[in-house]
Amino acid sequence: MIDLQDSRNEIDKVDKEIVRLFEYRMKLAQDVAEFKIQTGKKVFDKEREVEKLTALKALAGNEFNRHGISELFQQIMSMSRKMQYSLIKEKDTGIPFEKVTALPVDTSTKVVWFGAKGSYTEQAFKQYFGEEVKAFNVSTFKEVMEKVKDKSADYGVLPIENTSTGGITDIYDLLVEYENSIMGEHILKVNHALLGLPQSELKDIKKVYSHNQGILQCQKFLEANPQIEAIVCESTADGAKRIVSEGDITQAAIAGVQTAKLYGLKILRENVNHECNNSTRFIIIGRNKQYKQDAKKISICFELPHESGSLYNMLSHFIYNNLNMTKIESRPLEGKTFEYRFFVDFEGNLEDAGVRNALFGIKEEAITLKILGNY
Repeated sequence: MIDLQDSRNEIDKVDKEIVRLFEYRMKLAQDVAEFKIQTGKKVFDKEREVEKLTALKALAGNEFNRHGISELFQQIMSMSRKMQYSLIKEKDTGIPFEKVTALPVDTSTKVVWFGAKGSYTEQAFKQYFGEEVKAFNVSTFKEVMEKVKDKSADYGVLPIENTSTGGITDIYDLLVEYENSIMGEHILKVNHALLGLPQSELKDIKKVYSHNQGILQCQKFLEANPQIEAIVCESTADGAKRIVSEGDITQAAIAGVQTAKLYGLKILRENVNHECNNSTRFIIIGRNKQYKQDAKKISICFELPHESGSLYNMLSHFIYNNLNMTKIESRPLEGKTFEYRFFVDFEGNLEDAGVRNALFGIKEEAITLKILGNY
């Protein structure tokens, strides 16, 4: 019978030798890094790594071990690259952002926000900027982006994420399409109410209008009232405007209490959202590539090669640089089958060495990298 302790003792000896050889390998990788720095050669050599993995797998005695060798050495090579990136002192991280002490805002500042008057976005805009700036609203997310791009507005306010329903995918796509950057964020507690005409009662309601997000956030209420048909409109406040203009007591809107006051509507039921801590995150966008010196969050997006382990290797840049990733979202790439662009939020400032190391590594290994903002 095999002696368990003897086997464990042998494993301990092997592990110590692996550690010694690993450290020796990393020393050799450092020598390689110095050569690459002197000659300007790129750290990531995909062709060389593929050749190495093929040769190493051929040394293994069975398929299980071949797979294990491939996984092991992919991680060793990934660690070697990260060490090499950290040695490159002058990194061209492609960060076209300027540090400022504060965002320039005064009484002449123009702000555009999404939705109709009385919407949650208007509420978020007022809480973030106050009421002294010049402001106007538009009816689509894309128009907000356009107005900032063409200098009709200095800043734009858009919803991007809700605690109940997750990210708003259209916004992610627009952040890629436009060169506007995220310059701030504001989180707003959202309590939806069912609003009707002054003479309406809950038992009268057959149709309810709201933005798609409002409907999704109140899905359980709607399921409990199957006689009510939910109809999507451009914003929660647009739903309120519609029932006022049509004057039909069988119609209602899902919107905020502030909307009821603005349009003279009756609150038929408060807190119809199913999540009691329902909150929406709004982003502040601008044309300028600027970030405040006390910024603490960074948003990026990148595309990856469609191959095993590529996402894991990319996310490991955050781990090795001790960065806390707070969100990851994926969006399909247009014209490609089951290939994705990834959106990541993580804590940090563009001045931080760890942040610059991580961004440099991702830029080297991803197909594309875009910094969406530091705020």
